[in-house]
Amino acid sequence: MDSGYWILLVFLLLGGFIAAAAIIVGKVLGFASKDGKSKFEAYECGMETFGNARVQFKVGYVVFALIFLVFDVEALFLFPIAVHWKSIVDGTLGIPVWVAALDLGIFFAVLVVALAYSWKKGWLKWE
Repeated sequence: MDSGYWILLVFLLLGGFIAAAAIIVGKVLGFASKDGKSKFEAYECGMETFGNARVQFKVGYVVFALIFLVFDVEALFLFPIAVHWKSIVDGTLGIPVWVAALDLGIFFAVLVVALAYSWKKGWLKWE
């Protein structure tokens, strides 16, 4: 174990021990609820539930959030190539510059097409 993987093993064992200890302490020190009815309520806050939980809402909010998530993750994918761009240009990574530029061009093209499609469909309107 000279390679340093022993540190990973120690952290895994320590994390497992802490998780198991938290569960065991909760079981030992906690108390069992005698009221079985309140366990099946939406929230155990003392208020009686009322109405139907199946409320309709506009799907546009979900679509807007998903579009934001997609563009956010795509921006995250740009981070590694932006960090290593100088090494790519210098040739120290062994990736030709034209390959990286082509990859970036395709990536941005997909981004622009997705944005144009979303805009055309009207998904970016906040109403």
